Amino acid sequence: MGIVFDNPLIGVVMCQIDKGGHPTQMVHNKYLDAVTLSGGVPLALPHHLIQTPHQLENAMAILDGVLLTGSPSNIEPWHYGEEGKEQHADPGRDRLAFSLITHAIGKKMPIFGICRGMQELVVANGGALYRQLSQHRQFQRHHEDLSQPLDQQYAPVHEITIEPDGLLSTLLDCATLTVNSLHQQGIREPGPQLRIEARASDGLTEAVSLQHHPFALAVQWHPEWHPERSAASRRLFDGFIHAAIRYHKEKTP
Repeated sequence: MGIVFDNPLIGVVMCQIDKGGHPTQMVHNKYLDAVTLSGGVPLALPHHLIQTPHQLENAMAILDGVLLTGSPSNIEPWHYGEEGKEQHADPGRDRLAFSLITHAIGKKMPIFGICRGMQELVVANGGALYRQLSQHRQFQRHHEDLSQPLDQQYAPVHEITIEPDGLLSTLLDCATLTVNSLHQQGIREPGPQLRIEARASDGLTEAVSLQHHPFALAVQWHPEWHPERSAASRRLFDGFIHAAIRYHKEKTP
C-alpha cells in the first residue's frame, strides 16, 4: 500500500544563487510558510530534476500542484524573442519552470505563479515581456526601494482593477485591490492561451489565468508576504490548495 497524504503535496521551484563561492539552490521560507498556512505540504524542487526525463516524471507523479515563486533573477530574453543578455539570469530555473509548466498543463495540475512565476507562465504560453519597465514612460514605478526595510518594500503601493467573471474575481469577490509591487519586468503580450485577470491603472497586466485549465493562476504582486495579515492573499493560497486537494482526490484510485 502506498503512502496516503491528508494534505496536498506542492512542488515549489527553487532558484540558483552563489553563497560564498558555493553554487546553491534555495527558496525563501515565505513561500513554504504560505503553502503550509493554507494546508499544503511544500516540496522544494531542484534544477537537477530535468537532468533526465524520468526524474521529472517521477516528481510530477506524486505532486498535487506547482508553485512558481518570485526570484531575484529574470527569464533569459531569447525565450520570448528578444536579443541580448540578461544580467540576472538563472537558466536552470528557466528550464525547470518551463518543464514543470508543460507537464502540469498536460496533467491539468493546479499552478500558482508569483512575480517571476507569472512571467514564466506567460512566456511558456507564447507571451512576451518588457525587459525594463522603468524605460517605458507610460508605466508608473513598479519596483521596490531597496533602501527601505522589507515591510516597506512589501507594503501595498498601487491599485489594480480585477476583470469580472474570472478566476481571480471568483477567489477574491472584489473589483479592485491594492497590492505591493517589486518587479523590474512586466507583461508585454500575454499570449493566446491566457486570460488577463487584472490590470494596474497604467494598463500593465497584473494577473493572468490559463484558459481551459481547472486552476492555473499567476499574479505579478507578492501575496506570499505575510498572508496571515491579508484576507486577499490568504484567499489566493487557499484557492490554490483547495484546487490541489481536488486534483489529489481525482488522481487517487
